[in-house]
Amino acid sequence: MNRPAPVEITYKNMRFLITHNPTNATLNKFIEELKKYGVTTVVRVCEATYDSTLVGKEGIQVLVSFNITYLPMCFFVLYS
Repeated sequence: MNRPAPVEITYKNMRFLITHNPTNATLNKFIEELKKYGVTTVVRVCEATYDSTLVGKEGIQVLVSFNITYLPMCFFVLYS
């Protein structure tokens, strides 16, 4: 399935990356994308569709803000 590219939004001194949630099958590519954008913390606001411990092993912290299972996209906070 084709998914849109991640979208980066900057507001004052904060950066946000909006992207679809990965699956375990696409997790390696997802982690590469997070690193490309310099993501240090993921704030997941959608259903868990991947093993977050693998993201943590790459030095990226995963926080769960709340769980809304009907959101098709996830929001990822980038700290500059």
